[in-house]
Amino acid sequence: MSGLVLSESEKTFVLHGVEQNFRVDGRSRSDVRPIILETDVVSHASGSCHLRLANTDILVGIKAELDKPLPNHPDRGRIEFSVDCSANATPAFEGRGGDDLAADISRILASSYECPDVLNLEPLCILPGKNCWILYVDILVLEVGGNLYDAVSMAVKSALYSTKVPVVTVSAVDGGEPELELSSDPFSHSRIVVDKAPLLVTMVRIGNYCVVDSTPEEESCGSASLLVAVTPSGCISTTKKVGGGAFQVSSIRSAEQQAVGIGKLLNAKLMEKLKQEENMGAKRQKIGFL
Repeated sequence: MSGLVLSESEKTFVLHGVEQNFRVDGRSRSDVRPIILETDVVSHASGSCHLRLANTDILVGIKAELDKPLPNHPDRGRIEFSVDCSANATPAFEGRGGDDLAADISRILASSYECPDVLNLEPLCILPGKNCWILYVDILVLEVGGNLYDAVSMAVKSALYSTKVPVVTVSAVDGGEPELELSSDPFSHSRIVVDKAPLLVTMVRIGNYCVVDSTPEEESCGSASLLVAVTPSGCISTTKKVGGGAFQVSSIRSAEQQAVGIGKLLNAKLMEKLKQEENMGAKRQKIGFL
């Protein structure tokens, strides 16, 4: 992921710091850097979030639109992910350099939310087999400063938490198709329940140890990474290995256990902060992303 090129001395310095559980920036192997986020930053979106983790900058906007449910899930709504990597995020994204990464992020998010237990889409269905709400989740990567997958997953969950879906009423018409009417009340809406939605935790293997929330320098030293989608209850919805290196079976189990512990804590802290922000109401000062 990282395009940094480090000298052998720099790599040795990073490796020794990980071995001694004292990383270059003073964190331990399981510490996460401070996160700054704000929801409802895009006025024309159904839900949005701007998140910054060190130099990683993510903007997520969600648009709810009426469409048809999938044939294999006629009683459920739909959610689709789209990722755009800005050419200004990193020199590696110039031209079409970020297309492969964007497609990979979309796939891992879709896999994480595929299980109906993590996000209940049935309330988004209006008429089974005919009409449902579809949530288009548009993710814009503005800057890359390490730990991109985890930052994107936190921004997506925060944007889903802030999403407001308009209330729809169905009126029957004699001899015709039912008609859908959107409520004219701007305060009449339903919310997306994200209490079971997962977060991605990336475990980067450096030497014989795994670190969480890696910096670009640490990513350059990593042999392989394990992406683990962890729900608030500690369940794993999906796992994926990235990078050219390998994990032994025992190493995978150890990394997953570590990821579950960190994921549960991140989920709890994130939901706590989102609820605090919501409780501020009109007193909250919006900063935006420009």
